[in-house]
Amino acid sequence: MEKLVIRGGKRLEGTIPVSGAKNAALPLMCAPLLTDEPVTLENLPRLADINTLADLLNHMGVAITIAAGQGGRIRGRSLTFSAAEINDTVAPYDFVRKMRASIIVLGPLVARAGEAIVSLPGGCAIGNRPIDLHLKALAALGAEIDLEEGYVRASAPRGLTGGLIRFPFASVGATENALMAATLAKGTTTIENAAREPEIVDLAKCLNAMGARITGAGHETITIEGVDRLHGCTHTVMPDRIEAGSYAVAALMTGGDVFLEGAVAHDMGAILDKLREAGGIVEEKADGVRVKAGAGGIKGFNIVTQPFPGFPTDMQAQFMALATVADGASIITEAIFENRFMHVPELCRLGADITVTGASATVRGVQKLKSAPVMATDLRASMGLALAGLVASGETTVNRLYHLDRGYERLEEKLRGVGADVDRVPG
Repeated sequence: MEKLVIRGGKRLEGTIPVSGAKNAALPLMCAPLLTDEPVTLENLPRLADINTLADLLNHMGVAITIAAGQGGRIRGRSLTFSAAEINDTVAPYDFVRKMRASIIVLGPLVARAGEAIVSLPGGCAIGNRPIDLHLKALAALGAEIDLEEGYVRASAPRGLTGGLIRFPFASVGATENALMAATLAKGTTTIENAAREPEIVDLAKCLNAMGARITGAGHETITIEGVDRLHGCTHTVMPDRIEAGSYAVAALMTGGDVFLEGAVAHDMGAILDKLREAGGIVEEKADGVRVKAGAGGIKGFNIVTQPFPGFPTDMQAQFMALATVADGASIITEAIFENRFMHVPELCRLGADITVTGASATVRGVQKLKSAPVMATDLRASMGLALAGLVASGETTVNRLYHLDRGYERLEEKLRGVGADVDRVPG
């Protein structure tokens, strides 16, 4: 099992190209299940989760053609998905256990094939993330739902029918499933209290390019006029705002100056606001975002995670790492997932001063972190530990590197490109 070895103390300076967004790419890869024509997705990142979902789609009969990305810098791939026929509507446990996002095949499969049998999902162990909203959304469109032996069976042999879907709270995955299923439903579907994340907007853009009739994506109410069929298209995956935010934190922590090529400031409002509050200098440009350390050092800050446009839970661990070396105390409240402080003991192994009380963590900045072997517990926690390693004295080893590979494309290569001393080594 591979490990990341980081020798801290290097100032980061230069340009980091931002990859395509994992959280946008995964639902986009499921959209081709809705049509018998090829769909090409450009700027797909090279990630373990992308490969896992591609394997699942292959299992279902989707043919995937891969072409290398173009350009001198690190670029994503262009993949063409052809679901001319769906040979298998079962998403087995061996696939789904690796990544809970696999549940988003449910909606398009039911809409196109009239049936889906999907294992209950796996993925990061960051708390209880039930799929009941996904199932209630499909039931509102006329699907019959059964749970048996760890699998969800959804069927609509006569097709789905448009209806009202009212979520009790905004759920990104459930909104994506409902959005895709409703494109082929008969009549009009309204989704109330829909998730507003940029990744939802990106999915709607792709679906509309395929012939769907979706309005309101990015707002609390989305309306979908069902169509008889969808066709192929070519769509470019949006830049990854979480990857960009993670490297922005790295720039500030190391006293550096990094240009995040391709980052979209509009999608990162809450992240950039907190970087400024922590003492960073942020320049929003047409082709990216520049982040550099301010003269006054890193200042304490307070965060409460919220659905978009609030501060994203996927940036909580990275900002906790930033808070460990801030001047003063920070309070970080996790309001999305109830078990997303598992990185705290590992940060404390590096010398951090963190006290957790319920859903809040008080982080008192220390003058210096010290190296130690640490264990990644989930995707974003692993990035938080890597960031701490960048400023810790000595050599920090991050174990369970497979967590990082689920969401960060060529991490060590990108970090080395701006001056970090980091290597991937065998376990």
